[in-house]
Amino acid sequence: MPTVDDVLAHVGEFDFFQKQTFLLLALLSAAFPPIYVGIVFLGFTPEHRCRSPDVAPLSRRCGWSPAEELNFTVPGPGPAGEAFPRQCLSYEVDWNRSDLGCVDPLAGLATNRSLLPLGPCGHGWVYDTPGSSIVTEFNLVCAHSWMLDLVQAAVNVGFFLGSVGIGYVADRFGRKPCLLLTILVNATSGVLMAVAPTYPWVLLFRLVQGLVSKVGWLIGYILITEFVGLSYRRTVGIFYQVAFTVGLLALAGAAYALPHWRWLQFAVTLPNFCFLLYYWCVPESPRWLLSQNRHAEAMQVLRHIARKNGKALPAALQCLRPEEEAGEKLDPSFLDLVRTPQIRKHTLILMYNWFTSSVLYQGLIMHLGLAGSNIYPGLLLLGPGGVPRRPPHPPHHRPRRPPLALGRSQHGGGAACLASVFIPEDLQGLRVTVACLGRMGITMAYEMVCLVNAELYPTFIRNLGVLVCSSMCDIGGILAPFLVYRLTGVWQELPLVIFAAVGVVAGGLVLLLPETRGQALPETIAEVENLRRPRKHKEKKIYLQVKKQDIPLN
Repeated sequence: MPTVDDVLAHVGEFDFFQKQTFLLLALLSAAFPPIYVGIVFLGFTPEHRCRSPDVAPLSRRCGWSPAEELNFTVPGPGPAGEAFPRQCLSYEVDWNRSDLGCVDPLAGLATNRSLLPLGPCGHGWVYDTPGSSIVTEFNLVCAHSWMLDLVQAAVNVGFFLGSVGIGYVADRFGRKPCLLLTILVNATSGVLMAVAPTYPWVLLFRLVQGLVSKVGWLIGYILITEFVGLSYRRTVGIFYQVAFTVGLLALAGAAYALPHWRWLQFAVTLPNFCFLLYYWCVPESPRWLLSQNRHAEAMQVLRHIARKNGKALPAALQCLRPEEEAGEKLDPSFLDLVRTPQIRKHTLILMYNWFTSSVLYQGLIMHLGLAGSNIYPGLLLLGPGGVPRRPPHPPHHRPRRPPLALGRSQHGGGAACLASVFIPEDLQGLRVTVACLGRMGITMAYEMVCLVNAELYPTFIRNLGVLVCSSMCDIGGILAPFLVYRLTGVWQELPLVIFAAVGVVAGGLVLLLPETRGQALPETIAEVENLRRPRKHKEKKIYLQVKKQDIPLN
């Protein structure tokens, strides 16, 4: 009997309806970067120093310039150029004393300025920036700098919880209603974050955005791949990720034009309300409807696709039904991911690779954000690194392991991080170029690990395996800001050294996985344990049921 893919081949695998739907859902993908890496701009930390309001009268009387006032009121850089003493400490001096002179007011207080007592910034900070960020508004610097890490960690906690919880809701109640719900919650919480009066409210609304945004992105990915024919699924999947890169470029431009974080948050959030119009533009997935035995609705969607594409379905077509499954039904279990030796090895290696992908991807962008004023051109140059560097239709016999390993280490993020350590800070353009090459490799690895993950698990635990392994991506995202922002306090390049190490290890571990080229998708645990042995290709498919006889559609 003909399959659903045969129907799509008849009414159009990638015709007007699919192209229109892809463009609509690609906009959803382009709107995801402000949540995934938006902390680079929303939480930008400019140069800052302690505020000393008591010195203002003396500064006016002596006619000090801002540089002279800075030199007299705060200590200079610490050992090896360490800037944090200047940013977080000030001299504990009574600036209202009458014996302070204008030439060197601190000379009479101590023979050496280093002997003067230092204290924390008791009157806040002065920030050298024309705009504002979460950091400048809520003073998330010095002893409170960890609170900025918590903002991004909250997003990734939301990603993790949403992938498990709301992902189940999408399978249970449908792609479309769950997509619309996530869009509404994401847009509403984004606006509320823009007007949040205190830091705890910002943290809460950022958590809610993380809870729904990644799930919405994934539902859009699933919908478009279920609407197109077999030969176009990989292509639309790749270019759906390209839309994310376009959104990253647009985010950098918007942040440059809107240096105030609240206005930027409004600008990147309000377009999400337009996506609610998808209620009338994007139908439910017919494949999901079939899985729920809603045959009449599935046929209605297929007729809609055929009408949009200017095609007609055969008159004899009545309904769709899943083929009767043979044999004993297998219930998935988390223990199945570690019960047998080969699957256990696959699980551990893939979990580590998902974790590494997120740490390197977000870590490189966040570390670039520490470059100060170069952040905008830096992100504009870094964005094209997400464009795929392989053909949209790669041959099915192309090996999986070498590209994934190279994307992790020699050609990708690990090597790029290690090279960046030895590039002087004044060669910022070269540093950005190396980061761009690293992100290119990580993007390639992201695409490959998703494909390989599905090919290394049997049918009855395939979704479970992908879900559990990819959840480590969210754990990596939680740790990334702490690794970047905290370790730079020890040494500016220390995060890059750690990223290089984990990337090279991940690239080596990938080579321990079996090659999946030319292999049919495994259906049982025994087949995975003997994956290198060839077997006859066999798949469970969804068939068309027609009246009286099976009529081919091609």
